[in-house]
Amino acid sequence: MKTMDIAFLGCCVLASFAALAQTNLPAVKVTAPPFSSQHGGYLVSGDFKVDPRMPSVVFPAQALVKGDILSIEPVSLQDDEYLVLQECASADCREASIVRFWTADNIGGSDARYNRVRITHENKYFIWLKRFPDVSGQSCGQGWLKFSNDTTQCGSHFTSFQQISPPLVLIPSGGLAAFHQEVLQKAILSDPVRVARQSHEGATYVVTYEGGSIARIQRMHATYGSQQDRQ
Repeated sequence: MKTMDIAFLGCCVLASFAALAQTNLPAVKVTAPPFSSQHGGYLVSGDFKVDPRMPSVVFPAQALVKGDILSIEPVSLQDDEYLVLQECASADCREASIVRFWTADNIGGSDARYNRVRITHENKYFIWLKRFPDVSGQSCGQGWLKFSNDTTQCGSHFTSFQQISPPLVLIPSGGLAAFHQEVLQKAILSDPVRVARQSHEGATYVVTYEGGSIARIQRMHATYGSQQDRQ
């Protein structure tokens, strides 16, 4: 079987919060188990794993390559949770880039295509869950009165984040984040949510986080001779 060694160290200064974020990610070695099937010219695989030294991070057992399709379907998320797909943004992975994120607002919709991520280049990708303080019903404007005309509603979830950060660090941006800087400072530096259980349902990897949130994950790799390989 093929194996993949992943080793990365994240460290940077969060100037806006005057705090140091350091994330040590030890070397990870995972072997792809035979949870896969053939469908429509694709090898559909649930070969993902959580290394016990990194109990919050889900890795693909084999490196994702150009043309792969990664399907991440959050079945349930709490209002204060953000499921994140990041990729290394530097050779040593001291920096990572957000590929996509999910909140309770954008799961369970009729457009399942949002859950599919087309991989445009081979890289190290990883999936993790973050919790931030619940800001439901909060406003971020000058007015504090319920019916004040100068009060601007910013929604109940952070909708934008700093694109580049250390791995396993999520930094909200925008008006809602600016209004809640004080409570965000500690939350940004807190650890991601640990994985409570992991299992396979056929070719689907199922991860359950502490607190009960669940995500179903698959990798679809075009088999030889398929349309994707001819492109």
